Amino acid sequence: MPSFSEFEAAAPELAAAVRRHLEARTHHTLATLRADGGPRISGTECRFADGELWIGSMWQALKARDLLRDPRYALHAGTDDPPAWTGDAKVAGTAEAITDHDAIMKHNGEAANDGESHLFRLDVTEASTVHVDEAARLLIVEVWTPHDGVRRIERT
Repeated sequence: MPSFSEFEAAAPELAAAVRRHLEARTHHTLATLRADGGPRISGTECRFADGELWIGSMWQALKARDLLRDPRYALHAGTDDPPAWTGDAKVAGTAEAITDHDAIMKHNGEAANDGESHLFRLDVTEASTVHVDEAARLLIVEVWTPHDGVRRIERT
């Protein structure tokens, strides 16, 4: 699975746009899979450090338990309501659970001091942005996968 830094190397312009959307807001939506295979949506925060995309979680939170059981995720960047909407971004892939206590303390900071917490490094198997052109006539979707590279889809 490609890391975020590998995605950046493969598709620098799209990766920069995805990163801008993820860094523009604090709160995002994380999709995971429940034990029965059903979808679960949770709020989350993410950060970039050491060239990688990370999320943390309170100890034994449902989203963390989901990712420990099945590491597949989708992360949607928080967005504005129209007319202020400038687009949004999504990434999907697998989450790697980090169990090294020093790494957890480094990335989760004070949250880790209050008790145990989880830390996940997010690998990327798909990333996308969506926005409208300057005339607001075209919806433009750009999608990257390691297999297909960047594709641009325009809709009227």
